Amino acid sequence: MTVHLTKSPIPLETFLAGGDAGSGAAALFVGLVRNEHGGRAVSALRYECYEAMAEKEIARIIEEAGRAHGVSDIRVLHRIGLLEVGEAAVAIAVYSAHREEAFAACRRVLEEIKAAVPIWKHELYADGAAEWVCCRGEAR
Repeated sequence: MTVHLTKSPIPLETFLAGGDAGSGAAALFVGLVRNEHGGRAVSALRYECYEAMAEKEIARIIEEAGRAHGVSDIRVLHRIGLLEVGEAAVAIAVYSAHREEAFAACRRVLEEIKAAVPIWKHELYADGAAEWVCCRGEAR
């Protein structure tokens, strides 16, 4: 089984390298931890999840997106645990013969992860406060 969650920093250079001789396009997305949300200074984030279900859901999303868009090489790696500002929170790489399929599959994977995968975001603010932020359906 491919692992889609990690507590370690995402090794972007290694993760994003890929494709095969038939790949004419790569759509790559990396979500980073911002230093601000809703006008508040963010110092860090903590992502928590139900790991077994999150892995299963991400695998399902990849399979469905690949089938729907005719793409066979889709990779996802999402951080869990404590992340500092500037760190990669999620990385998605889609390789396909053509760009339209790669872009469509990449966007679909990202949106479905946000909507369906049980990952929760706890924002830690510069003023010492913290709060859980709804991730489902909102840009994160």
